[in-house]
Amino acid sequence: MCSFHATKLFHTIEGGCVITKDKKINNKLDLMKRFGHNQDEHFMLGINAKASEFQAAMGLCNLKYIKKIIAERKKISGWYDSYFGNKVLKLKVDKNTKYNYAYYPVVLNNENQILKIISVLNENNIYPRRYFYPSLNNLPYLKKRVSCPVSEDISSRILCVPLYVGLERKVVEKICKIFKSNYVI
Repeated sequence: MCSFHATKLFHTIEGGCVITKDKKINNKLDLMKRFGHNQDEHFMLGINAKASEFQAAMGLCNLKYIKKIIAERKKISGWYDSYFGNKVLKLKVDKNTKYNYAYYPVVLNNENQILKIISVLNENNIYPRRYFYPSLNNLPYLKKRVSCPVSEDISSRILCVPLYVGLERKVVEKICKIFKSNYVI
């Protein structure tokens, strides 16, 4: 599954896709995205999940810039790398991975440090995100909860610092200085 939400590197404003080699699954998905019916025959519940022409046009417009977007985000990630060095725990990407630099997550020692950094960054009009919070097993609407201690621990300590095309080096430096003065690095 792929998300094409507006927050993604490649987006169509909203939507996504499912890719499968299984013809049976593909046929079911096609039926589901067409309200569960084919012409006047109704087979199952479904929704209108077809992409609009506008969404497709937006995707085509964005697609021609994807290499530039990734290159810019890689450059900005390099700035963070040079400031943070090995002083904060960062994502480890396998050397064989073609990374897209969608996020720059850092893992701190505890949730209190995360909350303090967020507060100070927000006071400076900088808005990091806790993209991977809460741990999915702790979503409030789940009827049955299962213990996932590793996920629960990491989700409470991970923060994604701003990373977007056009982010200026002086802002990255400011973010890193705030980390340095509020977190032992």
